Amino acid sequence: MITRYPTKKIFVGDVAVGGDAPISVQSMTYSDTHNVAATVEQINRLHFAGADIVRVAVPDMEDALALKAIKEQTSLPLVADIHFNYKLALIAAESVDCIRFNPGNISDKNKIKEIVKACQERNLPIRIGVNAGSLEKEFDDKYGPTAEAMVASADYNIKFLEDLGFDDIKISLKASDVQRTVEAYRMLRPKNNYPFHLGVTEAGTIFHATIKSAIGLGALLLDGIGDTMRISITGELEEEIKVGHAILKDSGVAKEGLNIISCPTCGRIEADLVTAVAEIERRTAHIKTPLDVSVMGCVVNAIGEAKHADVAIAYGKGKGLVMVKGEVVANLDEDALVDRFVSEVEEMAAKS
Repeated sequence: MITRYPTKKIFVGDVAVGGDAPISVQSMTYSDTHNVAATVEQINRLHFAGADIVRVAVPDMEDALALKAIKEQTSLPLVADIHFNYKLALIAAESVDCIRFNPGNISDKNKIKEIVKACQERNLPIRIGVNAGSLEKEFDDKYGPTAEAMVASADYNIKFLEDLGFDDIKISLKASDVQRTVEAYRMLRPKNNYPFHLGVTEAGTIFHATIKSAIGLGALLLDGIGDTMRISITGELEEEIKVGHAILKDSGVAKEGLNIISCPTCGRIEADLVTAVAEIERRTAHIKTPLDVSVMGCVVNAIGEAKHADVAIAYGKGKGLVMVKGEVVANLDEDALVDRFVSEVEEMAAKS
């Protein structure tokens, strides 16, 4: 059983982050934010993919002024991503649910004071978004682009906000490599109780980003670290949400949906297991009940694995068994097994 590090609960819109709240999954639009129709369309795509929060880039005033119209047309909590120009945060704060600023390119304390004041007036949280690639000069000069520098930046900015009487804070410490990212989060975690936004930044295409994120975020989640997360993928938005939910589920943090146990391909398999598992994944994607299901392709592993699953198929040569809680409920020809299996899964899910 994973015990999460106890953190302060904050709210991004109506989504709780930290404390006993579920770990939320978020993404970021890639449209020009001032293109309201395109940005709303992407936010809606993320909503239907299962995102909890969405972040939008605000590089100029036209984008900041568009946020009001975007917010009026969307239901997901909106985070404004602010770099360089603090005045954009002041405009964005009138419409969004959270401000993220990068202390590496907004380091003037008077400007940060203005951001904090705008958020205090509207009861908005602030995400201190430390990035190894854009650290403040003082920390980069002292430590280089290291985990120590990232933690020093976060510590400094947390203290600055606290001295202003502001503690509605979440923190991210992102680097483009797994080891530095994990090291920074682990180093900072005992120093405060603010919620952490997890992510390996600039992680690459879906193949590399999935691997990097699974290693880095998985390691932190198993440590009990993390309250919200983004998978950074050079690719389609929905994939970030899909991978994020999969990491939460397969790390054992989130109890939702099917855990499908299936054989690796090998010379012992006596059925078209690849096709069968793909069909089962497609036909059970709507099920949210946490169940362990097993689809095994030969007699070596089939019965043993099936006995411990909620619902299972144990394939043999041209035939197979469907088992529920270790008990055989059907002995069928191969082409009838998936239909019966899906029926049993749906029935069990409905009763749970």
